Amino acid sequence: MRTVLARIAVALTTGMIFGFGLSLSGMLDPARVRGFLDVAGNFDPSLAFVLAGAVMVSTIGTLISRRLRRPLLDSKFHLPVKHDIDVPLVAGAAIFGAGWGMSGLCPGPAIASLALGFLPTYVFAGTMLAGILLHDHWPQWLWQVGRKTS
Repeated sequence: MRTVLARIAVALTTGMIFGFGLSLSGMLDPARVRGFLDVAGNFDPSLAFVLAGAVMVSTIGTLISRRLRRPLLDSKFHLPVKHDIDVPLVAGAAIFGAGWGMSGLCPGPAIASLALGFLPTYVFAGTMLAGILLHDHWPQWLWQVGRKTS
């Protein structure tokens, strides 16, 4: 029980720090993000510093985790086991990039922006949730429909 409470406390704390960082860096402003992604138009390179900072923090975290046998609050690291670059991965990355470019939001900033109370953010988060549910349940649903019709 103590470990579960510690995990929840760490998750809340790191989530709040992450959301604060997104807010401080301007990542919650879709117009600013679209400006960064618009390399052929009104390109705003200021978010490159945010990306550089994120890469630096991630690199430090990765280097520290490689020295640990296990995480402090879990029995093992939960890392991806699949390393292949396949069609679903590339298609998903393309859809993610297109959605990010059109809306100026990606999942982290969208969730952090919910606290601001803007309707477009709620629409984005709702459609994102629908996409997640569709992805997770569509193959199973197709399998059940195919089984009933055959």
